[in-house]
Amino acid sequence: MNTPIQGSVDHRFEKVKHALAQNFADGLEHGAAVAVMVDGKLVVDLWAGHADHAKTKPWQRNSIANVWSSTKGVVALAVAMLVERGRLHYDEPIAKLWPEFAAGGKEHITLNHTMSHTSGLNGVNTPITEDDLLAWGPYVRALASMTPNWKPGTDCAYHALSYGHLACEPLQRVTGKSIGQFVQEEIAGPLGTDFFIGVPQDQDHRCVEMIAGAGCTDWVNLVLSSPYPQACANPTPVATAPNDRRWRAAQVPGGNGHSDARALATIYGDIAGHNSKLWKIDTRAEATRVRYRGLDASFNVPTIFGAGFSLEDDLFKNPQSFGHNGWGGTMAFGDPIARIGFAYVTNHMLGFETIDPRRQRLVAAVYDAL
Repeated sequence: MNTPIQGSVDHRFEKVKHALAQNFADGLEHGAAVAVMVDGKLVVDLWAGHADHAKTKPWQRNSIANVWSSTKGVVALAVAMLVERGRLHYDEPIAKLWPEFAAGGKEHITLNHTMSHTSGLNGVNTPITEDDLLAWGPYVRALASMTPNWKPGTDCAYHALSYGHLACEPLQRVTGKSIGQFVQEEIAGPLGTDFFIGVPQDQDHRCVEMIAGAGCTDWVNLVLSSPYPQACANPTPVATAPNDRRWRAAQVPGGNGHSDARALATIYGDIAGHNSKLWKIDTRAEATRVRYRGLDASFNVPTIFGAGFSLEDDLFKNPQSFGHNGWGGTMAFGDPIARIGFAYVTNHMLGFETIDPRRQRLVAAVYDAL
């Protein structure tokens, strides 16, 4: 039985609709959405499937999913905006703003280190519960007091959860705002779209149920067996955590942003364009400048990071593209050459040894249509 595809699509991008339908036909999806902005115009806004595991609730236009590490790209944007204003600096010691952070030999660590996953703070070494992570303070204090797991700048291991706190504690100290408040007031609000780090109670009904599908925890086990297991050991990420209101309400800027595809595509469409409302082209160039190129010791795979953005992904068709994937399938990026913002979100979290075929098919269809 074919899954009906809802929404709208410019006639030039019908291939994207067919690609989404094929993902469902192949049994790879449960509920999903895809959106594309081109030159500031929403040319793809599609969704399909179900918002719950039992398939009793249809995915709707305003459904939002936990986008996991695709949150990191929005955090990278927030930091870049403050760098542009002179409030934050990529190359200054974080301890200038956060004095407690200097403990354990961390007095020279900068945002360049933390946002490129080279700081040695991929996770904490003292026992931390999920409650500690969600409460913010206990997790931030644990990061501030620890000694790096390697000499900063000499290695790279993915900062799965710690990335967000390491970027956003300095942000909070210079603005007096939480990252969730900053995103609402400075990013989502000006663009007239919805992206939440900390879902308000009155928006909670929009959240879809996340489903742990085949292979989705493979990367967790890989990290746990790596030389630097801290990112997934303390605490261990749980695929279905977003189904708990406590997780959705908290602010975990390394991975609990909630969004529809339209919001992420709108954000990336703006910041990849020539007339961004959010930053200057020079700011984009600096934020997407390579900070690390080499192997990620967590996964033993080649990786390239700017200041929080993933660069030169295998799916990026143009070298200036930047964005971030999310656990289980989500993907969002901007392409300044093609002038597009792309986003795909899903609640069916899967794992693949190579590129997720769902997003591979969708991205290919977008570029075929250009």
